[in-house]
Amino acid sequence: MPHQYPALSPEQKKELADIAQQIIAPGKGILAADESVGSMAKRFNQIGVENTEENRRLYRQLLFSADERINSCIGGVIFFHETLYQSNDDGVSFVQMIKDKGILVGIKVDKGVVPLAGTNGETTTQGLDGLSERCAQYKKDGADFAKWRCVLKISETTPSELSILENANVLARYASICQQNGIVPIVEPEILPDGDHDLKRCQYITEKVLAAVYKALSDHHVYLEGTLLKPNMVTAGHACPSKYTAEEIAMATVTALRRTVPPAVAGVTFLSGGQSEEEASLNLSAMNNCPLGRPWALTFSYGRALQASALNAWRGQKENESAATEEFIKRAEVNSLAALGKYEASGDGSGAASQSLYVANHAY
Repeated sequence: MPHQYPALSPEQKKELADIAQQIIAPGKGILAADESVGSMAKRFNQIGVENTEENRRLYRQLLFSADERINSCIGGVIFFHETLYQSNDDGVSFVQMIKDKGILVGIKVDKGVVPLAGTNGETTTQGLDGLSERCAQYKKDGADFAKWRCVLKISETTPSELSILENANVLARYASICQQNGIVPIVEPEILPDGDHDLKRCQYITEKVLAAVYKALSDHHVYLEGTLLKPNMVTAGHACPSKYTAEEIAMATVTALRRTVPPAVAGVTFLSGGQSEEEASLNLSAMNNCPLGRPWALTFSYGRALQASALNAWRGQKENESAATEEFIKRAEVNSLAALGKYEASGDGSGAASQSLYVANHAY
């Protein structure tokens, strides 16, 4: 086998590793505020708000204007392209607002899923064309990390070998391109919670998918210390008749990670995958108390599970903005505790935090 030609200089590696470590410092996680225009339409529809660019700006503004309490909870914020170039009412760019808090800016760089021909409804993710140039520009415009989401699903016939390999390779190519441009890639192979599979089957499929992803990252000479993984938690399908405890979910998830994710990876930032805000926090806390060795930080990269209560409180009304911001801060603080293994159930089973956020065949 030939030698690997140097892909990154020691200085580039250090920059990437430092960025990754800053995002997942103890008690910190990621706010995923990278919903596309179509996804925002679904969120706004539920609260009766028109999906205009100005309403999207106002909503993001109330999240980004949270006070210094979030500085110890949030290490990074993932932006959507539109949001990266918006400003608050006073003309301060959102990028500047976030950076002034000592929080890093990330950017969603994939261009959505497309069908994988010859499969049972499976997909791959597009957006590699022109990615290097876009990454170079995003780096200049203040982004230090990026996200790319691939989607797999569990059924009797899926995920197929083709789907697993194709999505692993596209994630590896994306990660390599990001690193060449000084951007830390978040690698997100999401296995959807749709279906009636049990915990054991989800664990088995998660292990197969992650093993393929790290084989591909190795093949593409990706520098693992300068990457983050954004996986699904190992949970039963939404229609599974069996219910599992947070401890069972934690044990299955950490076991799957230990079998597949190299210790060199900087951190694991879970997606919430349609769990309620409360479930996502309790499961994360249980993982950080799991009696198995965990060589990586286990934290959060939540969209819906950090925003559902805030959206519910806001409902597009100016007079509700500060209340909505408070709801966001509350969830950020809860998940910060969960990332340290210190969160216990709030006991309030009636509020927005306990509402399921599941969306069938979730795409954005």
